[in-house]
Amino acid sequence: MKKKKFRIRRAPFILLGFFLILWMIGISLNEPTRVLEQAKSICLECIGIG
Repeated sequence: MKKKKFRIRRAPFILLGFFLILWMIGISLNEPTRVLEQAKSICLECIGIG
């Protein structure tokens, strides 16, 4: 019986690395705070307070 040789696919690792780099750039540019501020203002507008 021959053993099957498994190939490691590179594309998932490249994409994961790319998205991690984008994630770090977003955090360094303070994007999460901006997104949360916008979400809060939209919610207050929906309720009718803001």
